[in-house]
Amino acid sequence: MRLEVSIRSKAYVDASGRSHDALREVAFVLDKGRVAAIVGPSGCGKTTLLRIVAGLDRRFDGVVALPSPCRLAVVFQEPRLLPWRSVEHNVRLAAPEIGAAELDALLAALGLADHRRRYPGELSLGLARRVAFARALAVQPDVLLLDEPFASLDAATAAGLIEELAALVEARSMTTLLVTHDIDAAIRLADMIFVLSAGPGRLLAQIPIPEPRIRLTSGAAAEIAARIDAARLKPIATA
Repeated sequence: MRLEVSIRSKAYVDASGRSHDALREVAFVLDKGRVAAIVGPSGCGKTTLLRIVAGLDRRFDGVVALPSPCRLAVVFQEPRLLPWRSVEHNVRLAAPEIGAAELDALLAALGLADHRRRYPGELSLGLARRVAFARALAVQPDVLLLDEPFASLDAATAAGLIEELAALVEARSMTTLLVTHDIDAAIRLADMIFVLSAGPGRLLAQIPIPEPRIRLTSGAAAEIAARIDAARLKPIATA
């Protein structure tokens, strides 16, 4: 079963009691095992959209249909690791049934094999983000949601993490939805890119990537980036 999202509107109330629209008319379908990236300017409702899909925000007008049964995992903007637990124990808390060999392979794939006994306070942000990925992937999710997973990382660290995540996502049959400001990351990871307008976020374009992820040439990636930029300049149709 595929992931289906149809959000007619999502509003929030500010401290003064006034209502503001966060999202309007955002609808898309993501087939099983596919990867989509959501891009758009700050404040357009990207994280709100992800929270709705995750079931963390149910106050919206619309429908979200997840695969059934569905094991869902979320990687938030902050790693959210338990500081009193080691790397290995943070992962095992999420997936207590994981076998030793599978855990070893997952930690190795994310460059964590030599850090499994360290604690979050001893890790760089890049390593902590890898632990958050390991924790999410350890549960073998049907749907993986990623909220700005490369934010605040230097370019080299982000590039390495993107490559590792691309390989892991491609090797596993899970539907993945990524929110990011990083257009390069979106292009290298996704099969489809959803472009949102400035807030309230509306779906401006759905841009398929014919040669997904790390197989793209630099020229093809530049062409897709240009299409994303063009989509952002499209006028928004009003009723």
